[in-house]
Amino acid sequence: MQASPTATVKILFIGDIFGKSGRRALARHLEPLKAAHGLAMVIANAENSAGGIGITPSVADELFQCGVDVVTTGNHVWKYKEIIPYLESNGRLLRPLNYPPGVPGRGSLLFTTPCHMRVAVVNLIGRVFMDGADCPFQGVDRFLEQTALGRDVDAIIVDMHGEATSEKRAMAHHLDGRVSAVLGTHTHVPTADHHLLPKGTAFQTDVGMTGCYRSVIGMKAESVLPRFLKQMPTHFEQAQEEGALCGAIVTLARQGGLCQQIIPVRLGADLHNTGL
Repeated sequence: MQASPTATVKILFIGDIFGKSGRRALARHLEPLKAAHGLAMVIANAENSAGGIGITPSVADELFQCGVDVVTTGNHVWKYKEIIPYLESNGRLLRPLNYPPGVPGRGSLLFTTPCHMRVAVVNLIGRVFMDGADCPFQGVDRFLEQTALGRDVDAIIVDMHGEATSEKRAMAHHLDGRVSAVLGTHTHVPTADHHLLPKGTAFQTDVGMTGCYRSVIGMKAESVLPRFLKQMPTHFEQAQEEGALCGAIVTLARQGGLCQQIIPVRLGADLHNTGL
C-alpha cells in the first residue's frame, strides 16, 4: 500500500546571494539544510550573485547546480547584457513581474516539486526609493486573477524586492490569505519580524543577505566609508571573507497552501541562528 503524502511541505527561501562569499555559503550549507529539514523546494534571490551586482549565465548555472530550484532577482538583474537571452531561454530565472510589457524574461513560474505540489513563484519589485516600475500591487492582482491559491496552484511564494519596509508590509497585508508567503529582499539585513498574518500568509520584511556580514551590506567597509565620510565617489569592492546563509523556511499546508510556520535561517560566520 502506498503511503499517503505528508500534510505539510517545507520550502526554503534564501535571501540576496552576494558575490563569491554568498555562493560559497550556499554551496556549504544548502545540501545539509535540505537533508535535515526535508525541503521540497529551494528559491533564492540572486540579483547580486556575480561580483556583488548582477547575475551572469554561468553564475545562474552554478546556483542551479548547488540545488536551487528557482532564482529571483530585482533591480540589478540587467547589469550584464548576456543575461538577457538567458532570461528568455531559462524559465527558472525570474525578473520582476511588474516591469513594463515587452521586457525580456518572465516574472512568475509554476514549479512542480518532487512531491507533486504545484508552487507558483512571483517576483515583484517595489517603487518606493527604487527605479521606476509598474505598480506591484496591480501587477500581482492581475496575476492572481489567473492563478488562484487552492484553485490553480497549491502554493504561491512572493519575493517582494524593495527598499521601503512600509511598502513590503503593505504588500503582505494586501495579499494575506491569497498567497502562501510574502518574503522581502533587497536591503541585505535580516529583520526580526517573521510571523503569520491573520489569514495565514507568512511574512518577513527582509530575509537577509547570503554573503559576508563583516562588510557594509556585502562590500568591504574600507571601500564604502569614503563615500560617507567625504561624499566622494569610490569603487566598491565585494567582501571575500566567510559568508552566512540567510533566509526562511516556510511550512505550508498541502491542503489550501497557507502557512503554518515560518522560521528564520541564519547559518554561518558571525550569525547565530535562533530558529533551527
